[in-house]
Amino acid sequence: MSSRTTRKVAVLMGGLSAEREVSLSSGFECARALREKGHEVIEVDAGADLSARLSGIAPDVAFNALHGRFGEDGTVQGMLEWMRIPYTHSGVLASALAMDKARSKALFRTAGLPVAESLLAPVEEVRNRHVMAPPYVVKPNNEGSSVGVYLVCEGAGDPPRLGPEMPGTVMVEAFVPGRELTVSVLGTRALTVTDIVTDGWYDYDAKYRPGGSHHVVPADLPDDVFAACLEHALAAHRLLGCRGLSRTDFRWDESRGLAGLIVLETNTQPGMTPTSLSPEQAAHCGISFADLCEWLLEDASCDR
Repeated sequence: MSSRTTRKVAVLMGGLSAEREVSLSSGFECARALREKGHEVIEVDAGADLSARLSGIAPDVAFNALHGRFGEDGTVQGMLEWMRIPYTHSGVLASALAMDKARSKALFRTAGLPVAESLLAPVEEVRNRHVMAPPYVVKPNNEGSSVGVYLVCEGAGDPPRLGPEMPGTVMVEAFVPGRELTVSVLGTRALTVTDIVTDGWYDYDAKYRPGGSHHVVPADLPDDVFAACLEHALAAHRLLGCRGLSRTDFRWDESRGLAGLIVLETNTQPGMTPTSLSPEQAAHCGISFADLCEWLLEDASCDR
């Protein structure tokens, strides 16, 4: 695909997941950037009629700006493979693996990447008793953007009061204190490390509410920790078989030095507004938002 060629691009956005509003924002910004690059862009809110709409549009490429389930878990990727529409970001297997926190963590652990102790448990059991000694975190096994994340503090007497939005099986993970770090990988290049600074827990509200957090790019870290973040993110990207753009999140307990660095998870569909973490890192490396979107479009294919 040549960058000088105008393409008909279907930007997939919105969708059915808990991250719908974030995806609409990502899709709007990506569509605008691709139009600036001269492409014919059709914005597609991905609903149950997605395959029929794509058949009618007959795009040259699908730009995947979906987040969360049905857009980031391999399902829409499988549909695009079936329809033989080239698409951006990771393929079926990498998307499914990364979205399943338990399976991706097992893969990371086998490869020697540092991960926190965790287990899967029925949600009713977690509501009724501590299945792990506090402090710990409870979260869905297959959601992103800190959707449905509960922190159980040290010394908590009662188990967590989990909301009705939680699935039948949840992940319970040992809480790792310290700083929230993240690294984006573009193709085969780890971009840089961002230190995400918040007043409290880095939950959905802190991620997307104006002023909920601020980003230090590049992070002010010891050289060995900075290098390890880049190496671990690139290793996670490769282990999962990611393509295009991914972002790997970390916690770092600075009181323990390098031993305090833990890989949390890898996102195969990072937020894509100009101020989102991955585009912000790309900008730090001299890649404009429009050029980032164009790079992802150029990288699109089937059989990913």
